[in-house]
Amino acid sequence: MFNRKSRQNKRAIGEPQVDKDRLPMHVAIIMDGNGRWAKQHNLPKVMGHRAGAESLRDLVRYCAETGIPILTAYAFSTENWKRPQDEVSNLMGLLVEYLYKEVEELNENDVRISSIGQVDALPSEAYEALMAAEEKTKDNKRLTLNLALNYGGRLEILEAVRKLAHDAAAGRLDPVSIDEALFSSALYTAGIPDPDLLIRPAGDFRVSNFLLWQIAYTELWTTPVLWPDFRRAHLEEAIIEYQRRERRFGGRHN
Repeated sequence: MFNRKSRQNKRAIGEPQVDKDRLPMHVAIIMDGNGRWAKQHNLPKVMGHRAGAESLRDLVRYCAETGIPILTAYAFSTENWKRPQDEVSNLMGLLVEYLYKEVEELNENDVRISSIGQVDALPSEAYEALMAAEEKTKDNKRLTLNLALNYGGRLEILEAVRKLAHDAAAGRLDPVSIDEALFSSALYTAGIPDPDLLIRPAGDFRVSNFLLWQIAYTELWTTPVLWPDFRRAHLEEAIIEYQRRERRFGGRHN
């Protein structure tokens, strides 16, 4: 199924093409616009979230087929608990459904499921489904699908500070030795390279408390397309734009 070609994805002759020799190693996506999509289609909000799951499915397939090794999806933030209880319950139910429904195909296609955030605070059924999916796919190498669940960038930084401060107070760490590499190793994303490209659908221009430390030099790309309408053709458009840019990481332009 991962090798299935999408007619929607074929680009006309003469249009810019993705250079597969210069792909981003890590793409991060803020999956936004589900509620607005549902409202536009006169549907319950849960149907927007369900349609958004189809977008994620298509992008996972594209990344695996194309050779992008890491895809991080902002699925549920620490702020999302403030939403109506029925919406939160629907989101958690959809997460469980997605994990159980997709894990076999993901495993067969060498995709590893990982997560960042305070996942142990998720409802038990969601947590158990996540842990089972991570365990089943832990040895896969083709693509890492990194789900940000109960995640907040400020909380992640605070937790890293607390961990390092605790180690320093216990005499296990000299505070003078704390550098960027050590601090990064205390984050949820330890061992994962920072995103090369951050995509924000739905027309908003903010990072919404997502990967605040990690996106210091990440290329940002926004689109008015709502997340449930976002497909691989849009990801290709973002990658082509990414490949046009010169990444200087604070250095001077030559």
